Amino acid sequence: MAASTGVTPEWIERKTGILERRYAEDDQAASDLAAEAGRRALQNAGVGPAELSWIIVATSTPDQPQPPTAAVVQRLLGADRAAAFDVNAVCAGFVVALRAGASMTLEDGRHGGRALVIGSDVYSRIVDPSDRRTAPLFGDGAGAVVLGPVAEAGGLLGGSVATDSRLLDLIGITAGGSRQPSSTDTLARGEHYFRMRGREVRDYVTRELPRAVHDLLTDLSVPPEEIRHFIPHQANGAMLRDIWGHLGLPHAHLHMPVARHGNTGAASIPIALDHAHRSGRLAAGELVLLAGFGGGMTMGTSLISWGNR
Repeated sequence: MAASTGVTPEWIERKTGILERRYAEDDQAASDLAAEAGRRALQNAGVGPAELSWIIVATSTPDQPQPPTAAVVQRLLGADRAAAFDVNAVCAGFVVALRAGASMTLEDGRHGGRALVIGSDVYSRIVDPSDRRTAPLFGDGAGAVVLGPVAEAGGLLGGSVATDSRLLDLIGITAGGSRQPSSTDTLARGEHYFRMRGREVRDYVTRELPRAVHDLLTDLSVPPEEIRHFIPHQANGAMLRDIWGHLGLPHAHLHMPVARHGNTGAASIPIALDHAHRSGRLAAGELVLLAGFGGGMTMGTSLISWGNR
């Protein structure tokens, strides 16, 4: 990685806090990773594919422009009764998809409706391997959760999503859409690669993340002292450590497996949530705060009262 980007391993570790990242096999796409994460989530929840009403895949690296990757996942899982669609809010996608899934399962609650919400991204296909601003950051991965009725008080307590489209140019891929279709010229200029203005993205997160956390907890009348776990989008370990002290969550544990996986886009929050769950650190009734941020620019938060499962 250091050799291909013209930097040293020490530079990567110091700037990103990332030690490892994982890439999909050449024959694997976002749907393959998503389906595997979905299978594991369903098994862990004790839910069969036939019980799903919705499959929502958050991704900005879909298998192809059409049909939605979620439809491919539906077929791979055999979840024939589930409606399926994608959400693209870049790295904020999982929190946005979670909010959509929660609303839908709430509507279906009388019938026991369940949703499978997946974040899956294969950034190795869209990152310029020679770009030191992006290549050291990103890896591939997928994570999933099952949403459904809960017997006890708790579950998803609330969330928020906001987009500041004045900052559209901070993150994106120029070519490949209906405004600028891919051509030999766009390929020669590298316009099919993901680009990010990292310093300005960092400024946005530093400014808006503390505000989003404060506003959500205020709206829900939850004192910051009651939050026990904070699971953010795993964008950059160095940035997260710098921002952590400004969030005002004195009793919360910051979960940050970014060193092992890198930035996996919409997959990073569910992967980090899985790490936290399997570590045994999440106790029943504890409040878990999720926060995602990504291109658009979009900021999303969700507050969970952790259950027994």
